[in-house]
Amino acid sequence: MRLATQTHGDGPRQVALVHGLSADGALWRGFTERVVAAGGSTVTTVDLRGHGASDRAEQYTVEAFADDLVETLPAGLDLVVGHSLGGSVLERAVARLAPAHALYLDPGFRLELPTSGVAGRLFWAAAPVTLTVGALSQKWRSRGRPPLAAQDALLRDAATGRYDRGMTVGVFRDVAHHPAPVAAPAVPSTVVLSDDSPAVLPDATAGRLAALGWDVRRLPGVGHDFWLQDADRTFEVVRDLLVGDPAQA
Repeated sequence: MRLATQTHGDGPRQVALVHGLSADGALWRGFTERVVAAGGSTVTTVDLRGHGASDRAEQYTVEAFADDLVETLPAGLDLVVGHSLGGSVLERAVARLAPAHALYLDPGFRLELPTSGVAGRLFWAAAPVTLTVGALSQKWRSRGRPPLAAQDALLRDAATGRYDRGMTVGVFRDVAHHPAPVAAPAVPSTVVLSDDSPAVLPDATAGRLAALGWDVRRLPGVGHDFWLQDADRTFEVVRDLLVGDPAQA
């Protein structure tokens, strides 16, 4: 499926951004504005199938999302960024996209959800309830963090209203049951982890990835939504990847 995209800036450095579940390309606003303001980059945001302005579909799997990404984006970009579900999608597509560098923000590599035994059967049998409880628990853990700017809150509500809610349980199930392999990166890759990262990428797995050549960074004091809570610090922790010389990224 060819995805809806938006382009920002007109610099020679080509950057693409891939959002997470229930979001869309517009929610990258604060991050995109900082990349463009730094100069030298063209930023393309995509709306995954069933999100934003992209078409809905009968199938929502990580492989299908990844195939769409490969169909939509050109190979050889300077940097492709994936957040949360977008990180899982990028991991499946990155060898085919062959960017100079891949950047993963709290990627959904290994969800903290049961997948086997009695606990797994019970969890997924009641998934609409258990996933809702998990979301409420994360919201409780996020208390005290900066609220979203008014514009971002409106963009978030618009994105939530547009995405195909019927995909939610299936996507969580697919990501949980098919974790990303712990292996050397297909292209030079950086992972940035928030305070909420253990829910999607356990610390032990992050350590194993670092030993295999991944550049693992941490941004304390922010949650899973990174730039929606602190766009300036999110930009700064990866500034070298976003505005550096493509030959050195």
